[in-house]
Amino acid sequence: MNPSTAQARVLVDELVRNTVSHVVLSPGSRNAPLSFALHDAAAEGRLSLHVRIDERSAAFLALGIAARTGRPVAVVCTSGTAAANFHPAVLEADRAGVPLIVLTADRPPELRAAGANQVIDQRNLYGGAVRYFDELAVAERKPGQNAYWRSQICRAWNAAYGEWRCGPVHLNIPFREPLVPDVSGTSGTGDTRGADGTDWPESLEGRPQGARWTELPDFGALPSFVVPSARHGLVIACDAGVRAAAEWAELHGWPVIAETGGLGLGGTTAIAGGVWLLGLDEFVEEHKPEQVLCIGRPTVFRQVQRVLSDPDVEVLLVRPDSDWPAPAHNVRQVGQWFDEPAKPADPDWLLRWRRADAAATAAVRDTLAAQPWPSGLSVAGELVESLPEDSLLVVGSSNPARDVALVGGCRPDVLVHRNRGVAGIDGTLSTALGAALVHSGPSYAFVGDLTFLHDINGLLTGPQEQRPDLTIVVLNDDGGGIFSLLEQGEDQHESSFERIFGTPHGADLAALCAGYRVPHTAVESRTALREALRPSPGLRVVEVRVDRSRHRDLHARVRAAVARAVGTR
Repeated sequence: MNPSTAQARVLVDELVRNTVSHVVLSPGSRNAPLSFALHDAAAEGRLSLHVRIDERSAAFLALGIAARTGRPVAVVCTSGTAAANFHPAVLEADRAGVPLIVLTADRPPELRAAGANQVIDQRNLYGGAVRYFDELAVAERKPGQNAYWRSQICRAWNAAYGEWRCGPVHLNIPFREPLVPDVSGTSGTGDTRGADGTDWPESLEGRPQGARWTELPDFGALPSFVVPSARHGLVIACDAGVRAAAEWAELHGWPVIAETGGLGLGGTTAIAGGVWLLGLDEFVEEHKPEQVLCIGRPTVFRQVQRVLSDPDVEVLLVRPDSDWPAPAHNVRQVGQWFDEPAKPADPDWLLRWRRADAAATAAVRDTLAAQPWPSGLSVAGELVESLPEDSLLVVGSSNPARDVALVGGCRPDVLVHRNRGVAGIDGTLSTALGAALVHSGPSYAFVGDLTFLHDINGLLTGPQEQRPDLTIVVLNDDGGGIFSLLEQGEDQHESSFERIFGTPHGADLAALCAGYRVPHTAVESRTALREALRPSPGLRVVEVRVDRSRHRDLHARVRAAVARAVGTR
């Protein structure tokens, strides 16, 4: 067995022993030893292998699987720009706390110094975005290699799964030729005889009974707690913390607002229209909480940031990332979970929030019903209402992330994922495909047209690869509709807006989908959208075309209606 093959087989075997059950692979020459080893392990049923041509899409597919399962997923590529294309997903995994094990193949040192093909400096390629980096020594036929290789996989898994917080790790692996197995080689690590009949100088077996080389602690078994102590408190929840936050709020009588609107929220304390309420200055002044229990890191709405930055509000953070969401640097406590409150909540406080929420959500519903269809808000509302029970919804950045939060309507039975670590539009389709592959119920994605086009290669799935049951709803406003709602969309910038912010593209999404052999449906009515959202096997795209010139006026109309209904104007 040649050294590259021996090393690759041991690394893959130890990944499996460390509970890695999904690996995403992009093809290449220098990573051939790992490719062969992964193919063999998948054929033996030891792991699920997913092959993707585009490295950026591959990395986000791995991120989606890891985010949905909560377990480390490995992603593998060859050297050069292939490794650089993993970088956006590594950044997202870092900020979102998603465990990824990035394995990049590389040329050995003597080829890097000789101007060889596909050579870049891959050492510390992802900088401070990874929890751990190591470049493995080039494999040699000598004793001590097996323990070294297995130990490094355990170190990487340990860092990815998180002594303090999950995240990405990077192992750079230089391979010398030959890069393919010897003719006599078999798939197991127990075969230590090369084609020339020479034995490998040590056993390549792992620990007995499938144990990992180094036993590791169960991080998070003893979490730290924050202890709320206010009678007038407010819970603000983000993404994975929404359901747990809703359960805690229901038990202790605190109103709870989610950055995902009513998705994931349920119970008598859920404030589905909370984002609208926080945008009303007079309401916030009259309903200012003493404490905010913030779960995760809010990233979408400026009105949420204003509450967190109020010097009169104590902020308690649960499961924050390394950059605490503390715009006023006024955090009182930080912990991994929330404990029993020190004081009972004021029931009248919750009642006031519930009355305002009922008025706000009714105003949103009635205003949208009176406007021409479709709009981003009305499509989001129809989507939220029509999702089957136990659905997964992956929401793209920009307008979709805002629209689903602004339409109201509690859906505690829906699981939401958003790439809000760095809030980019990179890899959203691939993230949704990865999450859908491991979700047991119906899966949907809601994205804008630019997000769709940015990762359209995510639709490229080979005939031997598993395709999840995923419906991708594309809100196509032919450009950057989000900027219509920001300062750039104000009238004084009208002359420059369309060229540098609106960025119309005129792309034919139906033709693009046909090229990828993905079914496409364009819908023009509420009834057609509801019909298109019925659960169906396979991957499909549902397109809704909207006029982005109406975005700003519609949001202003809804905001004014909410203010009148709540009684602040």
